[in-house]
Amino acid sequence: MIDPHAVVHPNAKIGTEVSVGAFSIVGPDVELGDGTWIGPHVVIQGRTTIGKGNKIYQFCSIGDAPQHVGYKGEDTRLAIGDRNIIRENCTINRGTDVGRGVTTIANDNFIMAYVHIAHDCNIGSHTIFANCASLAGHVEVGNYAVLGGFTLVHQFCRIGEHCITGIGTVCLKDVPPYIVAAGNTVRPYGVNVKGLQRRNFSDQTIAELQVAYKIVYRSNLTLRVAIEKLEQKANCHIEVQKFVEFLKHSKRSITR
Repeated sequence: MIDPHAVVHPNAKIGTEVSVGAFSIVGPDVELGDGTWIGPHVVIQGRTTIGKGNKIYQFCSIGDAPQHVGYKGEDTRLAIGDRNIIRENCTINRGTDVGRGVTTIANDNFIMAYVHIAHDCNIGSHTIFANCASLAGHVEVGNYAVLGGFTLVHQFCRIGEHCITGIGTVCLKDVPPYIVAAGNTVRPYGVNVKGLQRRNFSDQTIAELQVAYKIVYRSNLTLRVAIEKLEQKANCHIEVQKFVEFLKHSKRSITR
């Protein structure tokens, strides 16, 4: 299932039922898990591990050197989990020695065309990256987050789980979980109700998150006071607890 026009290094570790398309290049330190499909004209380099059942389409560059002026050829990694779909012309870089040393993408993600994921990023599971979404280095993206087309995320920002960004959103600060964010200078637009309903969140949970949202964004409170007020509610609701913990651990402050 390896096309005769593909170039696969003999030291690469290839699982069973792996397909590699014409003119693709697989480097010596690459591992491809069982059932992974690599389209034509894909380049996979560096110490890159790709799990089972992934589909990587043509003209992607996976696991090459990070775009970091301090990178001097250190032995860093890219780790991709299982069942991810990576569409055309995506670029995913491995980590840096001054960062985590590894870029990680978990499972069941849908990464559309022209997406860029930079060094040391940490992507959860079940995310969707629409066309041309781009992450700078050291970005964290939580499970089930949806990034709209042309979303840009500044380095060291965190994107919370179950949130969604609109087209052309520019994230210069952390985006808390469960919310809708949009705009060139990001503004919050309420709780991601439709997304939560699709994932079978209860009406009560959504209502509690809406109350938490109003405390942070509609009550004219400082963030510190809002967090203190939320902590009184967090004891009885796990999603509110996650919301509060995200706010408390924000280093870049939050989109507000």
